[in-house]
Amino acid sequence: MKKNTRKIPWWQPHIEKEDYRFVKSALDNNYVNEGPLVTQFEEQMKKLLGVTYVVATNNCTIAIFLALKAAGVKRGDEVIVPDITFIATVNAVDLLGATPVLVDIDPVTLTISPTAIERAITKKTTAIVPVHVTGRASDMTKILSLAKKHKLVVIEDAAEALLSKYKGKYLGLWGNAGCFSFSPNKTISTGQGGIVVTNDKKIYEALKPLKDQGRPIRGSGGNDLHDTIGYNLKLTDLQAGVGLGQLMHIAKRVERMKRNYAMYTRELKGVGDIRIFPLQTGGVPQWTDIETSHRDELEKYLRDRQIDTRKYWYPIHTQLAYKQSGKNLPESARMSPRSLWLSSAFTLTDKDILQVCTEIKNFYSNK
Repeated sequence: MKKNTRKIPWWQPHIEKEDYRFVKSALDNNYVNEGPLVTQFEEQMKKLLGVTYVVATNNCTIAIFLALKAAGVKRGDEVIVPDITFIATVNAVDLLGATPVLVDIDPVTLTISPTAIERAITKKTTAIVPVHVTGRASDMTKILSLAKKHKLVVIEDAAEALLSKYKGKYLGLWGNAGCFSFSPNKTISTGQGGIVVTNDKKIYEALKPLKDQGRPIRGSGGNDLHDTIGYNLKLTDLQAGVGLGQLMHIAKRVERMKRNYAMYTRELKGVGDIRIFPLQTGGVPQWTDIETSHRDELEKYLRDRQIDTRKYWYPIHTQLAYKQSGKNLPESARMSPRSLWLSSAFTLTDKDILQVCTEIKNFYSNK
């Protein structure tokens, strides 16, 4: 077996030259806490998404926690979340002291099932957190209809859906609030970081003190007024500086990610039992993912040839931290071991994608 000499990454962050300039400005100002660069980053995100309010915070897990709390979700409330998601979604609910209620997913898209949501609603339910997996939209039309009927809050986990649209509108802007991630494996990165976006002034006014020790305005650390309980959950100017530099290249990155998906769709059509998960019109594929009954074999085959992929998360109900019966979660249990993210970095080239496709075809030629 001839191995590739160059590894093809599943994902690869990229530092831009502008990142250094913005970070240097924070250092030159001798102010590296939350300051003018964070404000500039929030303003840039407002303009990019066309949303009224943006609040930056230290990661997306915290963004979900803050959004739920600002929207009035309380300790002891039930919050409906999909069984297939990164565990951070559920951890954010637990951090609030609320109870995460796991529901099944739509096997076609791997996003939360509206039918399963409706079955799980009780008198204690106060919120739904749909997750837009790898830029694929949850069925927000049905979810918002259910939310309106039962008077529920909707906080979108759009960690993987920056600039992805559903019916012409950006994901993250459909519910009461939306949350985005800027961790290293996202379209743009601040190392760690996140934002909450909303058009609801009441939620925005609750978010600001919640992330800054209960202070309604930036304080001095001395005789500040603390009208409510809050926490220290701020982004820093160092991180925002990196984000501002990355934003200058976002259009090119999104274009490449879309091209990766389009090439995989074309090249892998009819190959083995592969099904590429569908992407809605206007969607941005954070990563390209497939379903196959040979998931583990294919992952190892590609890894042996220096091609990186990533297996899907285990269903949350199988994790010891949230262990429970999977009786009402058959689709998440069936689909998780069949799902695989292909090499999807925006640093890849057409040649890289074609090489991955060639190796996948070679794998299935022996099946």
